Amino acid sequence: MTVGSTNDLFSTRRAGALLHPTCLPGPWGVLGASARKFVDFLADSGLSVWQTLPIGPTHRDLSPYQSLSAHAGNPEFIDLFELVVSGLLTEADLAEPGTNATEATKQREDSFALAAKRFFNQDGQDSNNTDQAGFQRFREANDYWLDDFCLFCAIREVQAVPGWLQWPESLRDRDSGALRDFMDQNQERLGRIRFEQFVFQQQWHHLREYARARGVLLFGDIPIFVAHDSADVWANRHLFKLDERGESTVVAGVPPDYFSPNGQHWGNPLYNWEAMAGEGYQWWLERLESQRHLFDLIRIDHFRGLQAYWEIPAQTPEPRYGYWVAGPGDRFLEACFNRFPDLPLVAENLGIISDDVEELRKRFHLPGMTVMQFGFDGSPDNPHLLHNHHARDLVYTGTHDNDTTLGWYRSLDDHTRRNVNEYLGTSGDGMPWPVIDAAFRSACSLAIVPMQDFLGLGTEARFNTPGTVVNNWVWQLDWNLLSKGLSYRISESVRQHGRGA
Repeated sequence: MTVGSTNDLFSTRRAGALLHPTCLPGPWGVLGASARKFVDFLADSGLSVWQTLPIGPTHRDLSPYQSLSAHAGNPEFIDLFELVVSGLLTEADLAEPGTNATEATKQREDSFALAAKRFFNQDGQDSNNTDQAGFQRFREANDYWLDDFCLFCAIREVQAVPGWLQWPESLRDRDSGALRDFMDQNQERLGRIRFEQFVFQQQWHHLREYARARGVLLFGDIPIFVAHDSADVWANRHLFKLDERGESTVVAGVPPDYFSPNGQHWGNPLYNWEAMAGEGYQWWLERLESQRHLFDLIRIDHFRGLQAYWEIPAQTPEPRYGYWVAGPGDRFLEACFNRFPDLPLVAENLGIISDDVEELRKRFHLPGMTVMQFGFDGSPDNPHLLHNHHARDLVYTGTHDNDTTLGWYRSLDDHTRRNVNEYLGTSGDGMPWPVIDAAFRSACSLAIVPMQDFLGLGTEARFNTPGTVVNNWVWQLDWNLLSKGLSYRISESVRQHGRGA
């Protein structure tokens, strides 16, 4: 199986799996042997797309949709053992992972500091494995975000307070003298953080090459909004709706919908789209540029926010007190495609989607999403039902925000469960495979199945429950469940439904 250009992706029927890298087991990180092992499983199963969630560094809540940066990679993904292979660490340098998150993070920081010191040859040792020229190219290619990010993270480590609004005023407001003094006093810390990002990109690009050689494309995800406590907001306050101190005046969320009957109060700062337009949407174009170098296909989460977004006054905790505000729409997407004519975008068009949102998506020929679990409200016109699917769209059994398909099926009332069984022609035995096979049978060119569904797991394996903050983003894959029998079953369904790319 070979991978063609991304432009050809929707001219070929494909199938893939949804799994965030944090779900992969790996005592020293996942972007080495662990990720390659998963790619091998995908390839052996006939699956040609690996979809992840956003891969940026997270806050303590672990949500990949609230990252410290729109550009940086999560250093927790980096496989430290790969640094042993390259000679920058020894096995003796790797202590057993800490028993709690704080201890484990400190151990990783110490390991990175040691590897960075050796890389920069600060201890007088020579190494044939250092790539100083590659590091310099990395710095030059990413100068539009890298220095601000490293400085932000370094100050954050030193200050140890919840958010940049709590920093000393001179650092909060980016006084040039204060920043220069901080950099002079923290060169080693800044070098370590910069080195982490260099290693992340090295390991990610090696993974991408490994995946492509095995016929697997990488599919990423861009949250439409960014976290307030991020390098992006701290360094670009004029591009967001903030007051003079830097506090959000309004925040993002959604009104009541399928996922949350009371709506959701996300708390992200909202863009000053007028200021963005005045700069030719350069911040967004740079964001897309960095993601194009990591992924073969990119989803924009909450695409409807480009047409209109739900704005909630910052002092109001209730999402229902928000209101719709027009987004940048056509002008923004025109700027994106003028810069990147072959931009491989997918629109996440779930939730409250009005006609004007779909019209915007279709004007730019963007694939949308259908979700099998959403199809059974009793209406034959439901766009998520198989007979309403379109070839250039994607079909999912469920998303990272859904219960697993088995958990969903078990939770249905008797009437809806009968609807599901009758529509799919099943008694419900072997669930979730009747739903997986139906997704593979869909007219949609790309079918994506969360790994929990391939494994037949119940609600206990749910990855995220929107509107809650407990037990999210922590589920982990058990390698013992990836049997040859499972791989064969998936590959047979791929073959039967013509999804072998």
